[in-house]
Amino acid sequence: MDRTWTEADSLAYTRWLATSHYENFHVVSFLLPKRLHQDFYNVYAFCRWADDLGDEIGDRAESLRLLCWWRGELSALYDGQAAHPVFVALRTTVKRHGLPRDPFSNLITAFELDQTKTRYENWDELFHYCRYSANPVGRLVLHLCGYHDPGRQALSDATCTALQLANHWQDVAVDLQKDRLYLPLELLAKHACSVEDIFARRFTPAFAAAMQEAVDVARRLFQTGLPLTRTVNRRLAIDLELFSRGGMRILDKIERQGYNVLTQRPYVSKAEKVWLLFGAVARAVFLRAA
Repeated sequence: MDRTWTEADSLAYTRWLATSHYENFHVVSFLLPKRLHQDFYNVYAFCRWADDLGDEIGDRAESLRLLCWWRGELSALYDGQAAHPVFVALRTTVKRHGLPRDPFSNLITAFELDQTKTRYENWDELFHYCRYSANPVGRLVLHLCGYHDPGRQALSDATCTALQLANHWQDVAVDLQKDRLYLPLELLAKHACSVEDIFARRFTPAFAAAMQEAVDVARRLFQTGLPLTRTVNRRLAIDLELFSRGGMRILDKIERQGYNVLTQRPYVSKAEKVWLLFGAVARAVFLRAA
């Protein structure tokens, strides 16, 4: 991408990237005010590029080098020298909404951590990781929608951490292929669950017990964050509830399959997503009217 990117071309690029690479974006866009669509495309494009640099290169040293370059491009944006199309587009969003640098920087830190840290000793370490990998996304969404207070941010952090945990529990087997294990080692030791058994894909009662506790932790975080939907506008409330209920549905699926995520990856079907959407809309409409 050595060419000089105009703002119009950059905005078109991030719009294409978001709508062609993220299957849920059409639903999300339908629920969000039209004036925010492009801003969400721009933020998504930043996250997508960072994710790909961290996860799709196949060489951790090279990923770290590219993530360092990406951080430099972020600095260039905030120094008024954006050149990459993602940052040329994102510049309009940063200016319009006064977005701080920290959430973007923290997301890059999370992808850097993924290159250097593959085990987590305890819940505190894992929550610290989520502070960088998940919570910045929720805070950016709140900023875009005009909410900047610590109370809403705390509820958003709980929701985003819960979503991150649900994703990790859903993808235990996928992450093993990358030599990553997000289940805290203290939790595994508590239930006498062997890391060797996990990497050998041996499903044991000890693993089931550890997964049950891990699912319960995520579920409690979802419940902690759900009140956020009652403090924001209706459209955002539907979006937030949709993602939260989707994450909780994954946890329910894990429970129903006996916590065996080593040989069977749980997922939410398209039909279930439709019902989740209807439920979120109904709750937003009728609870607000009550």
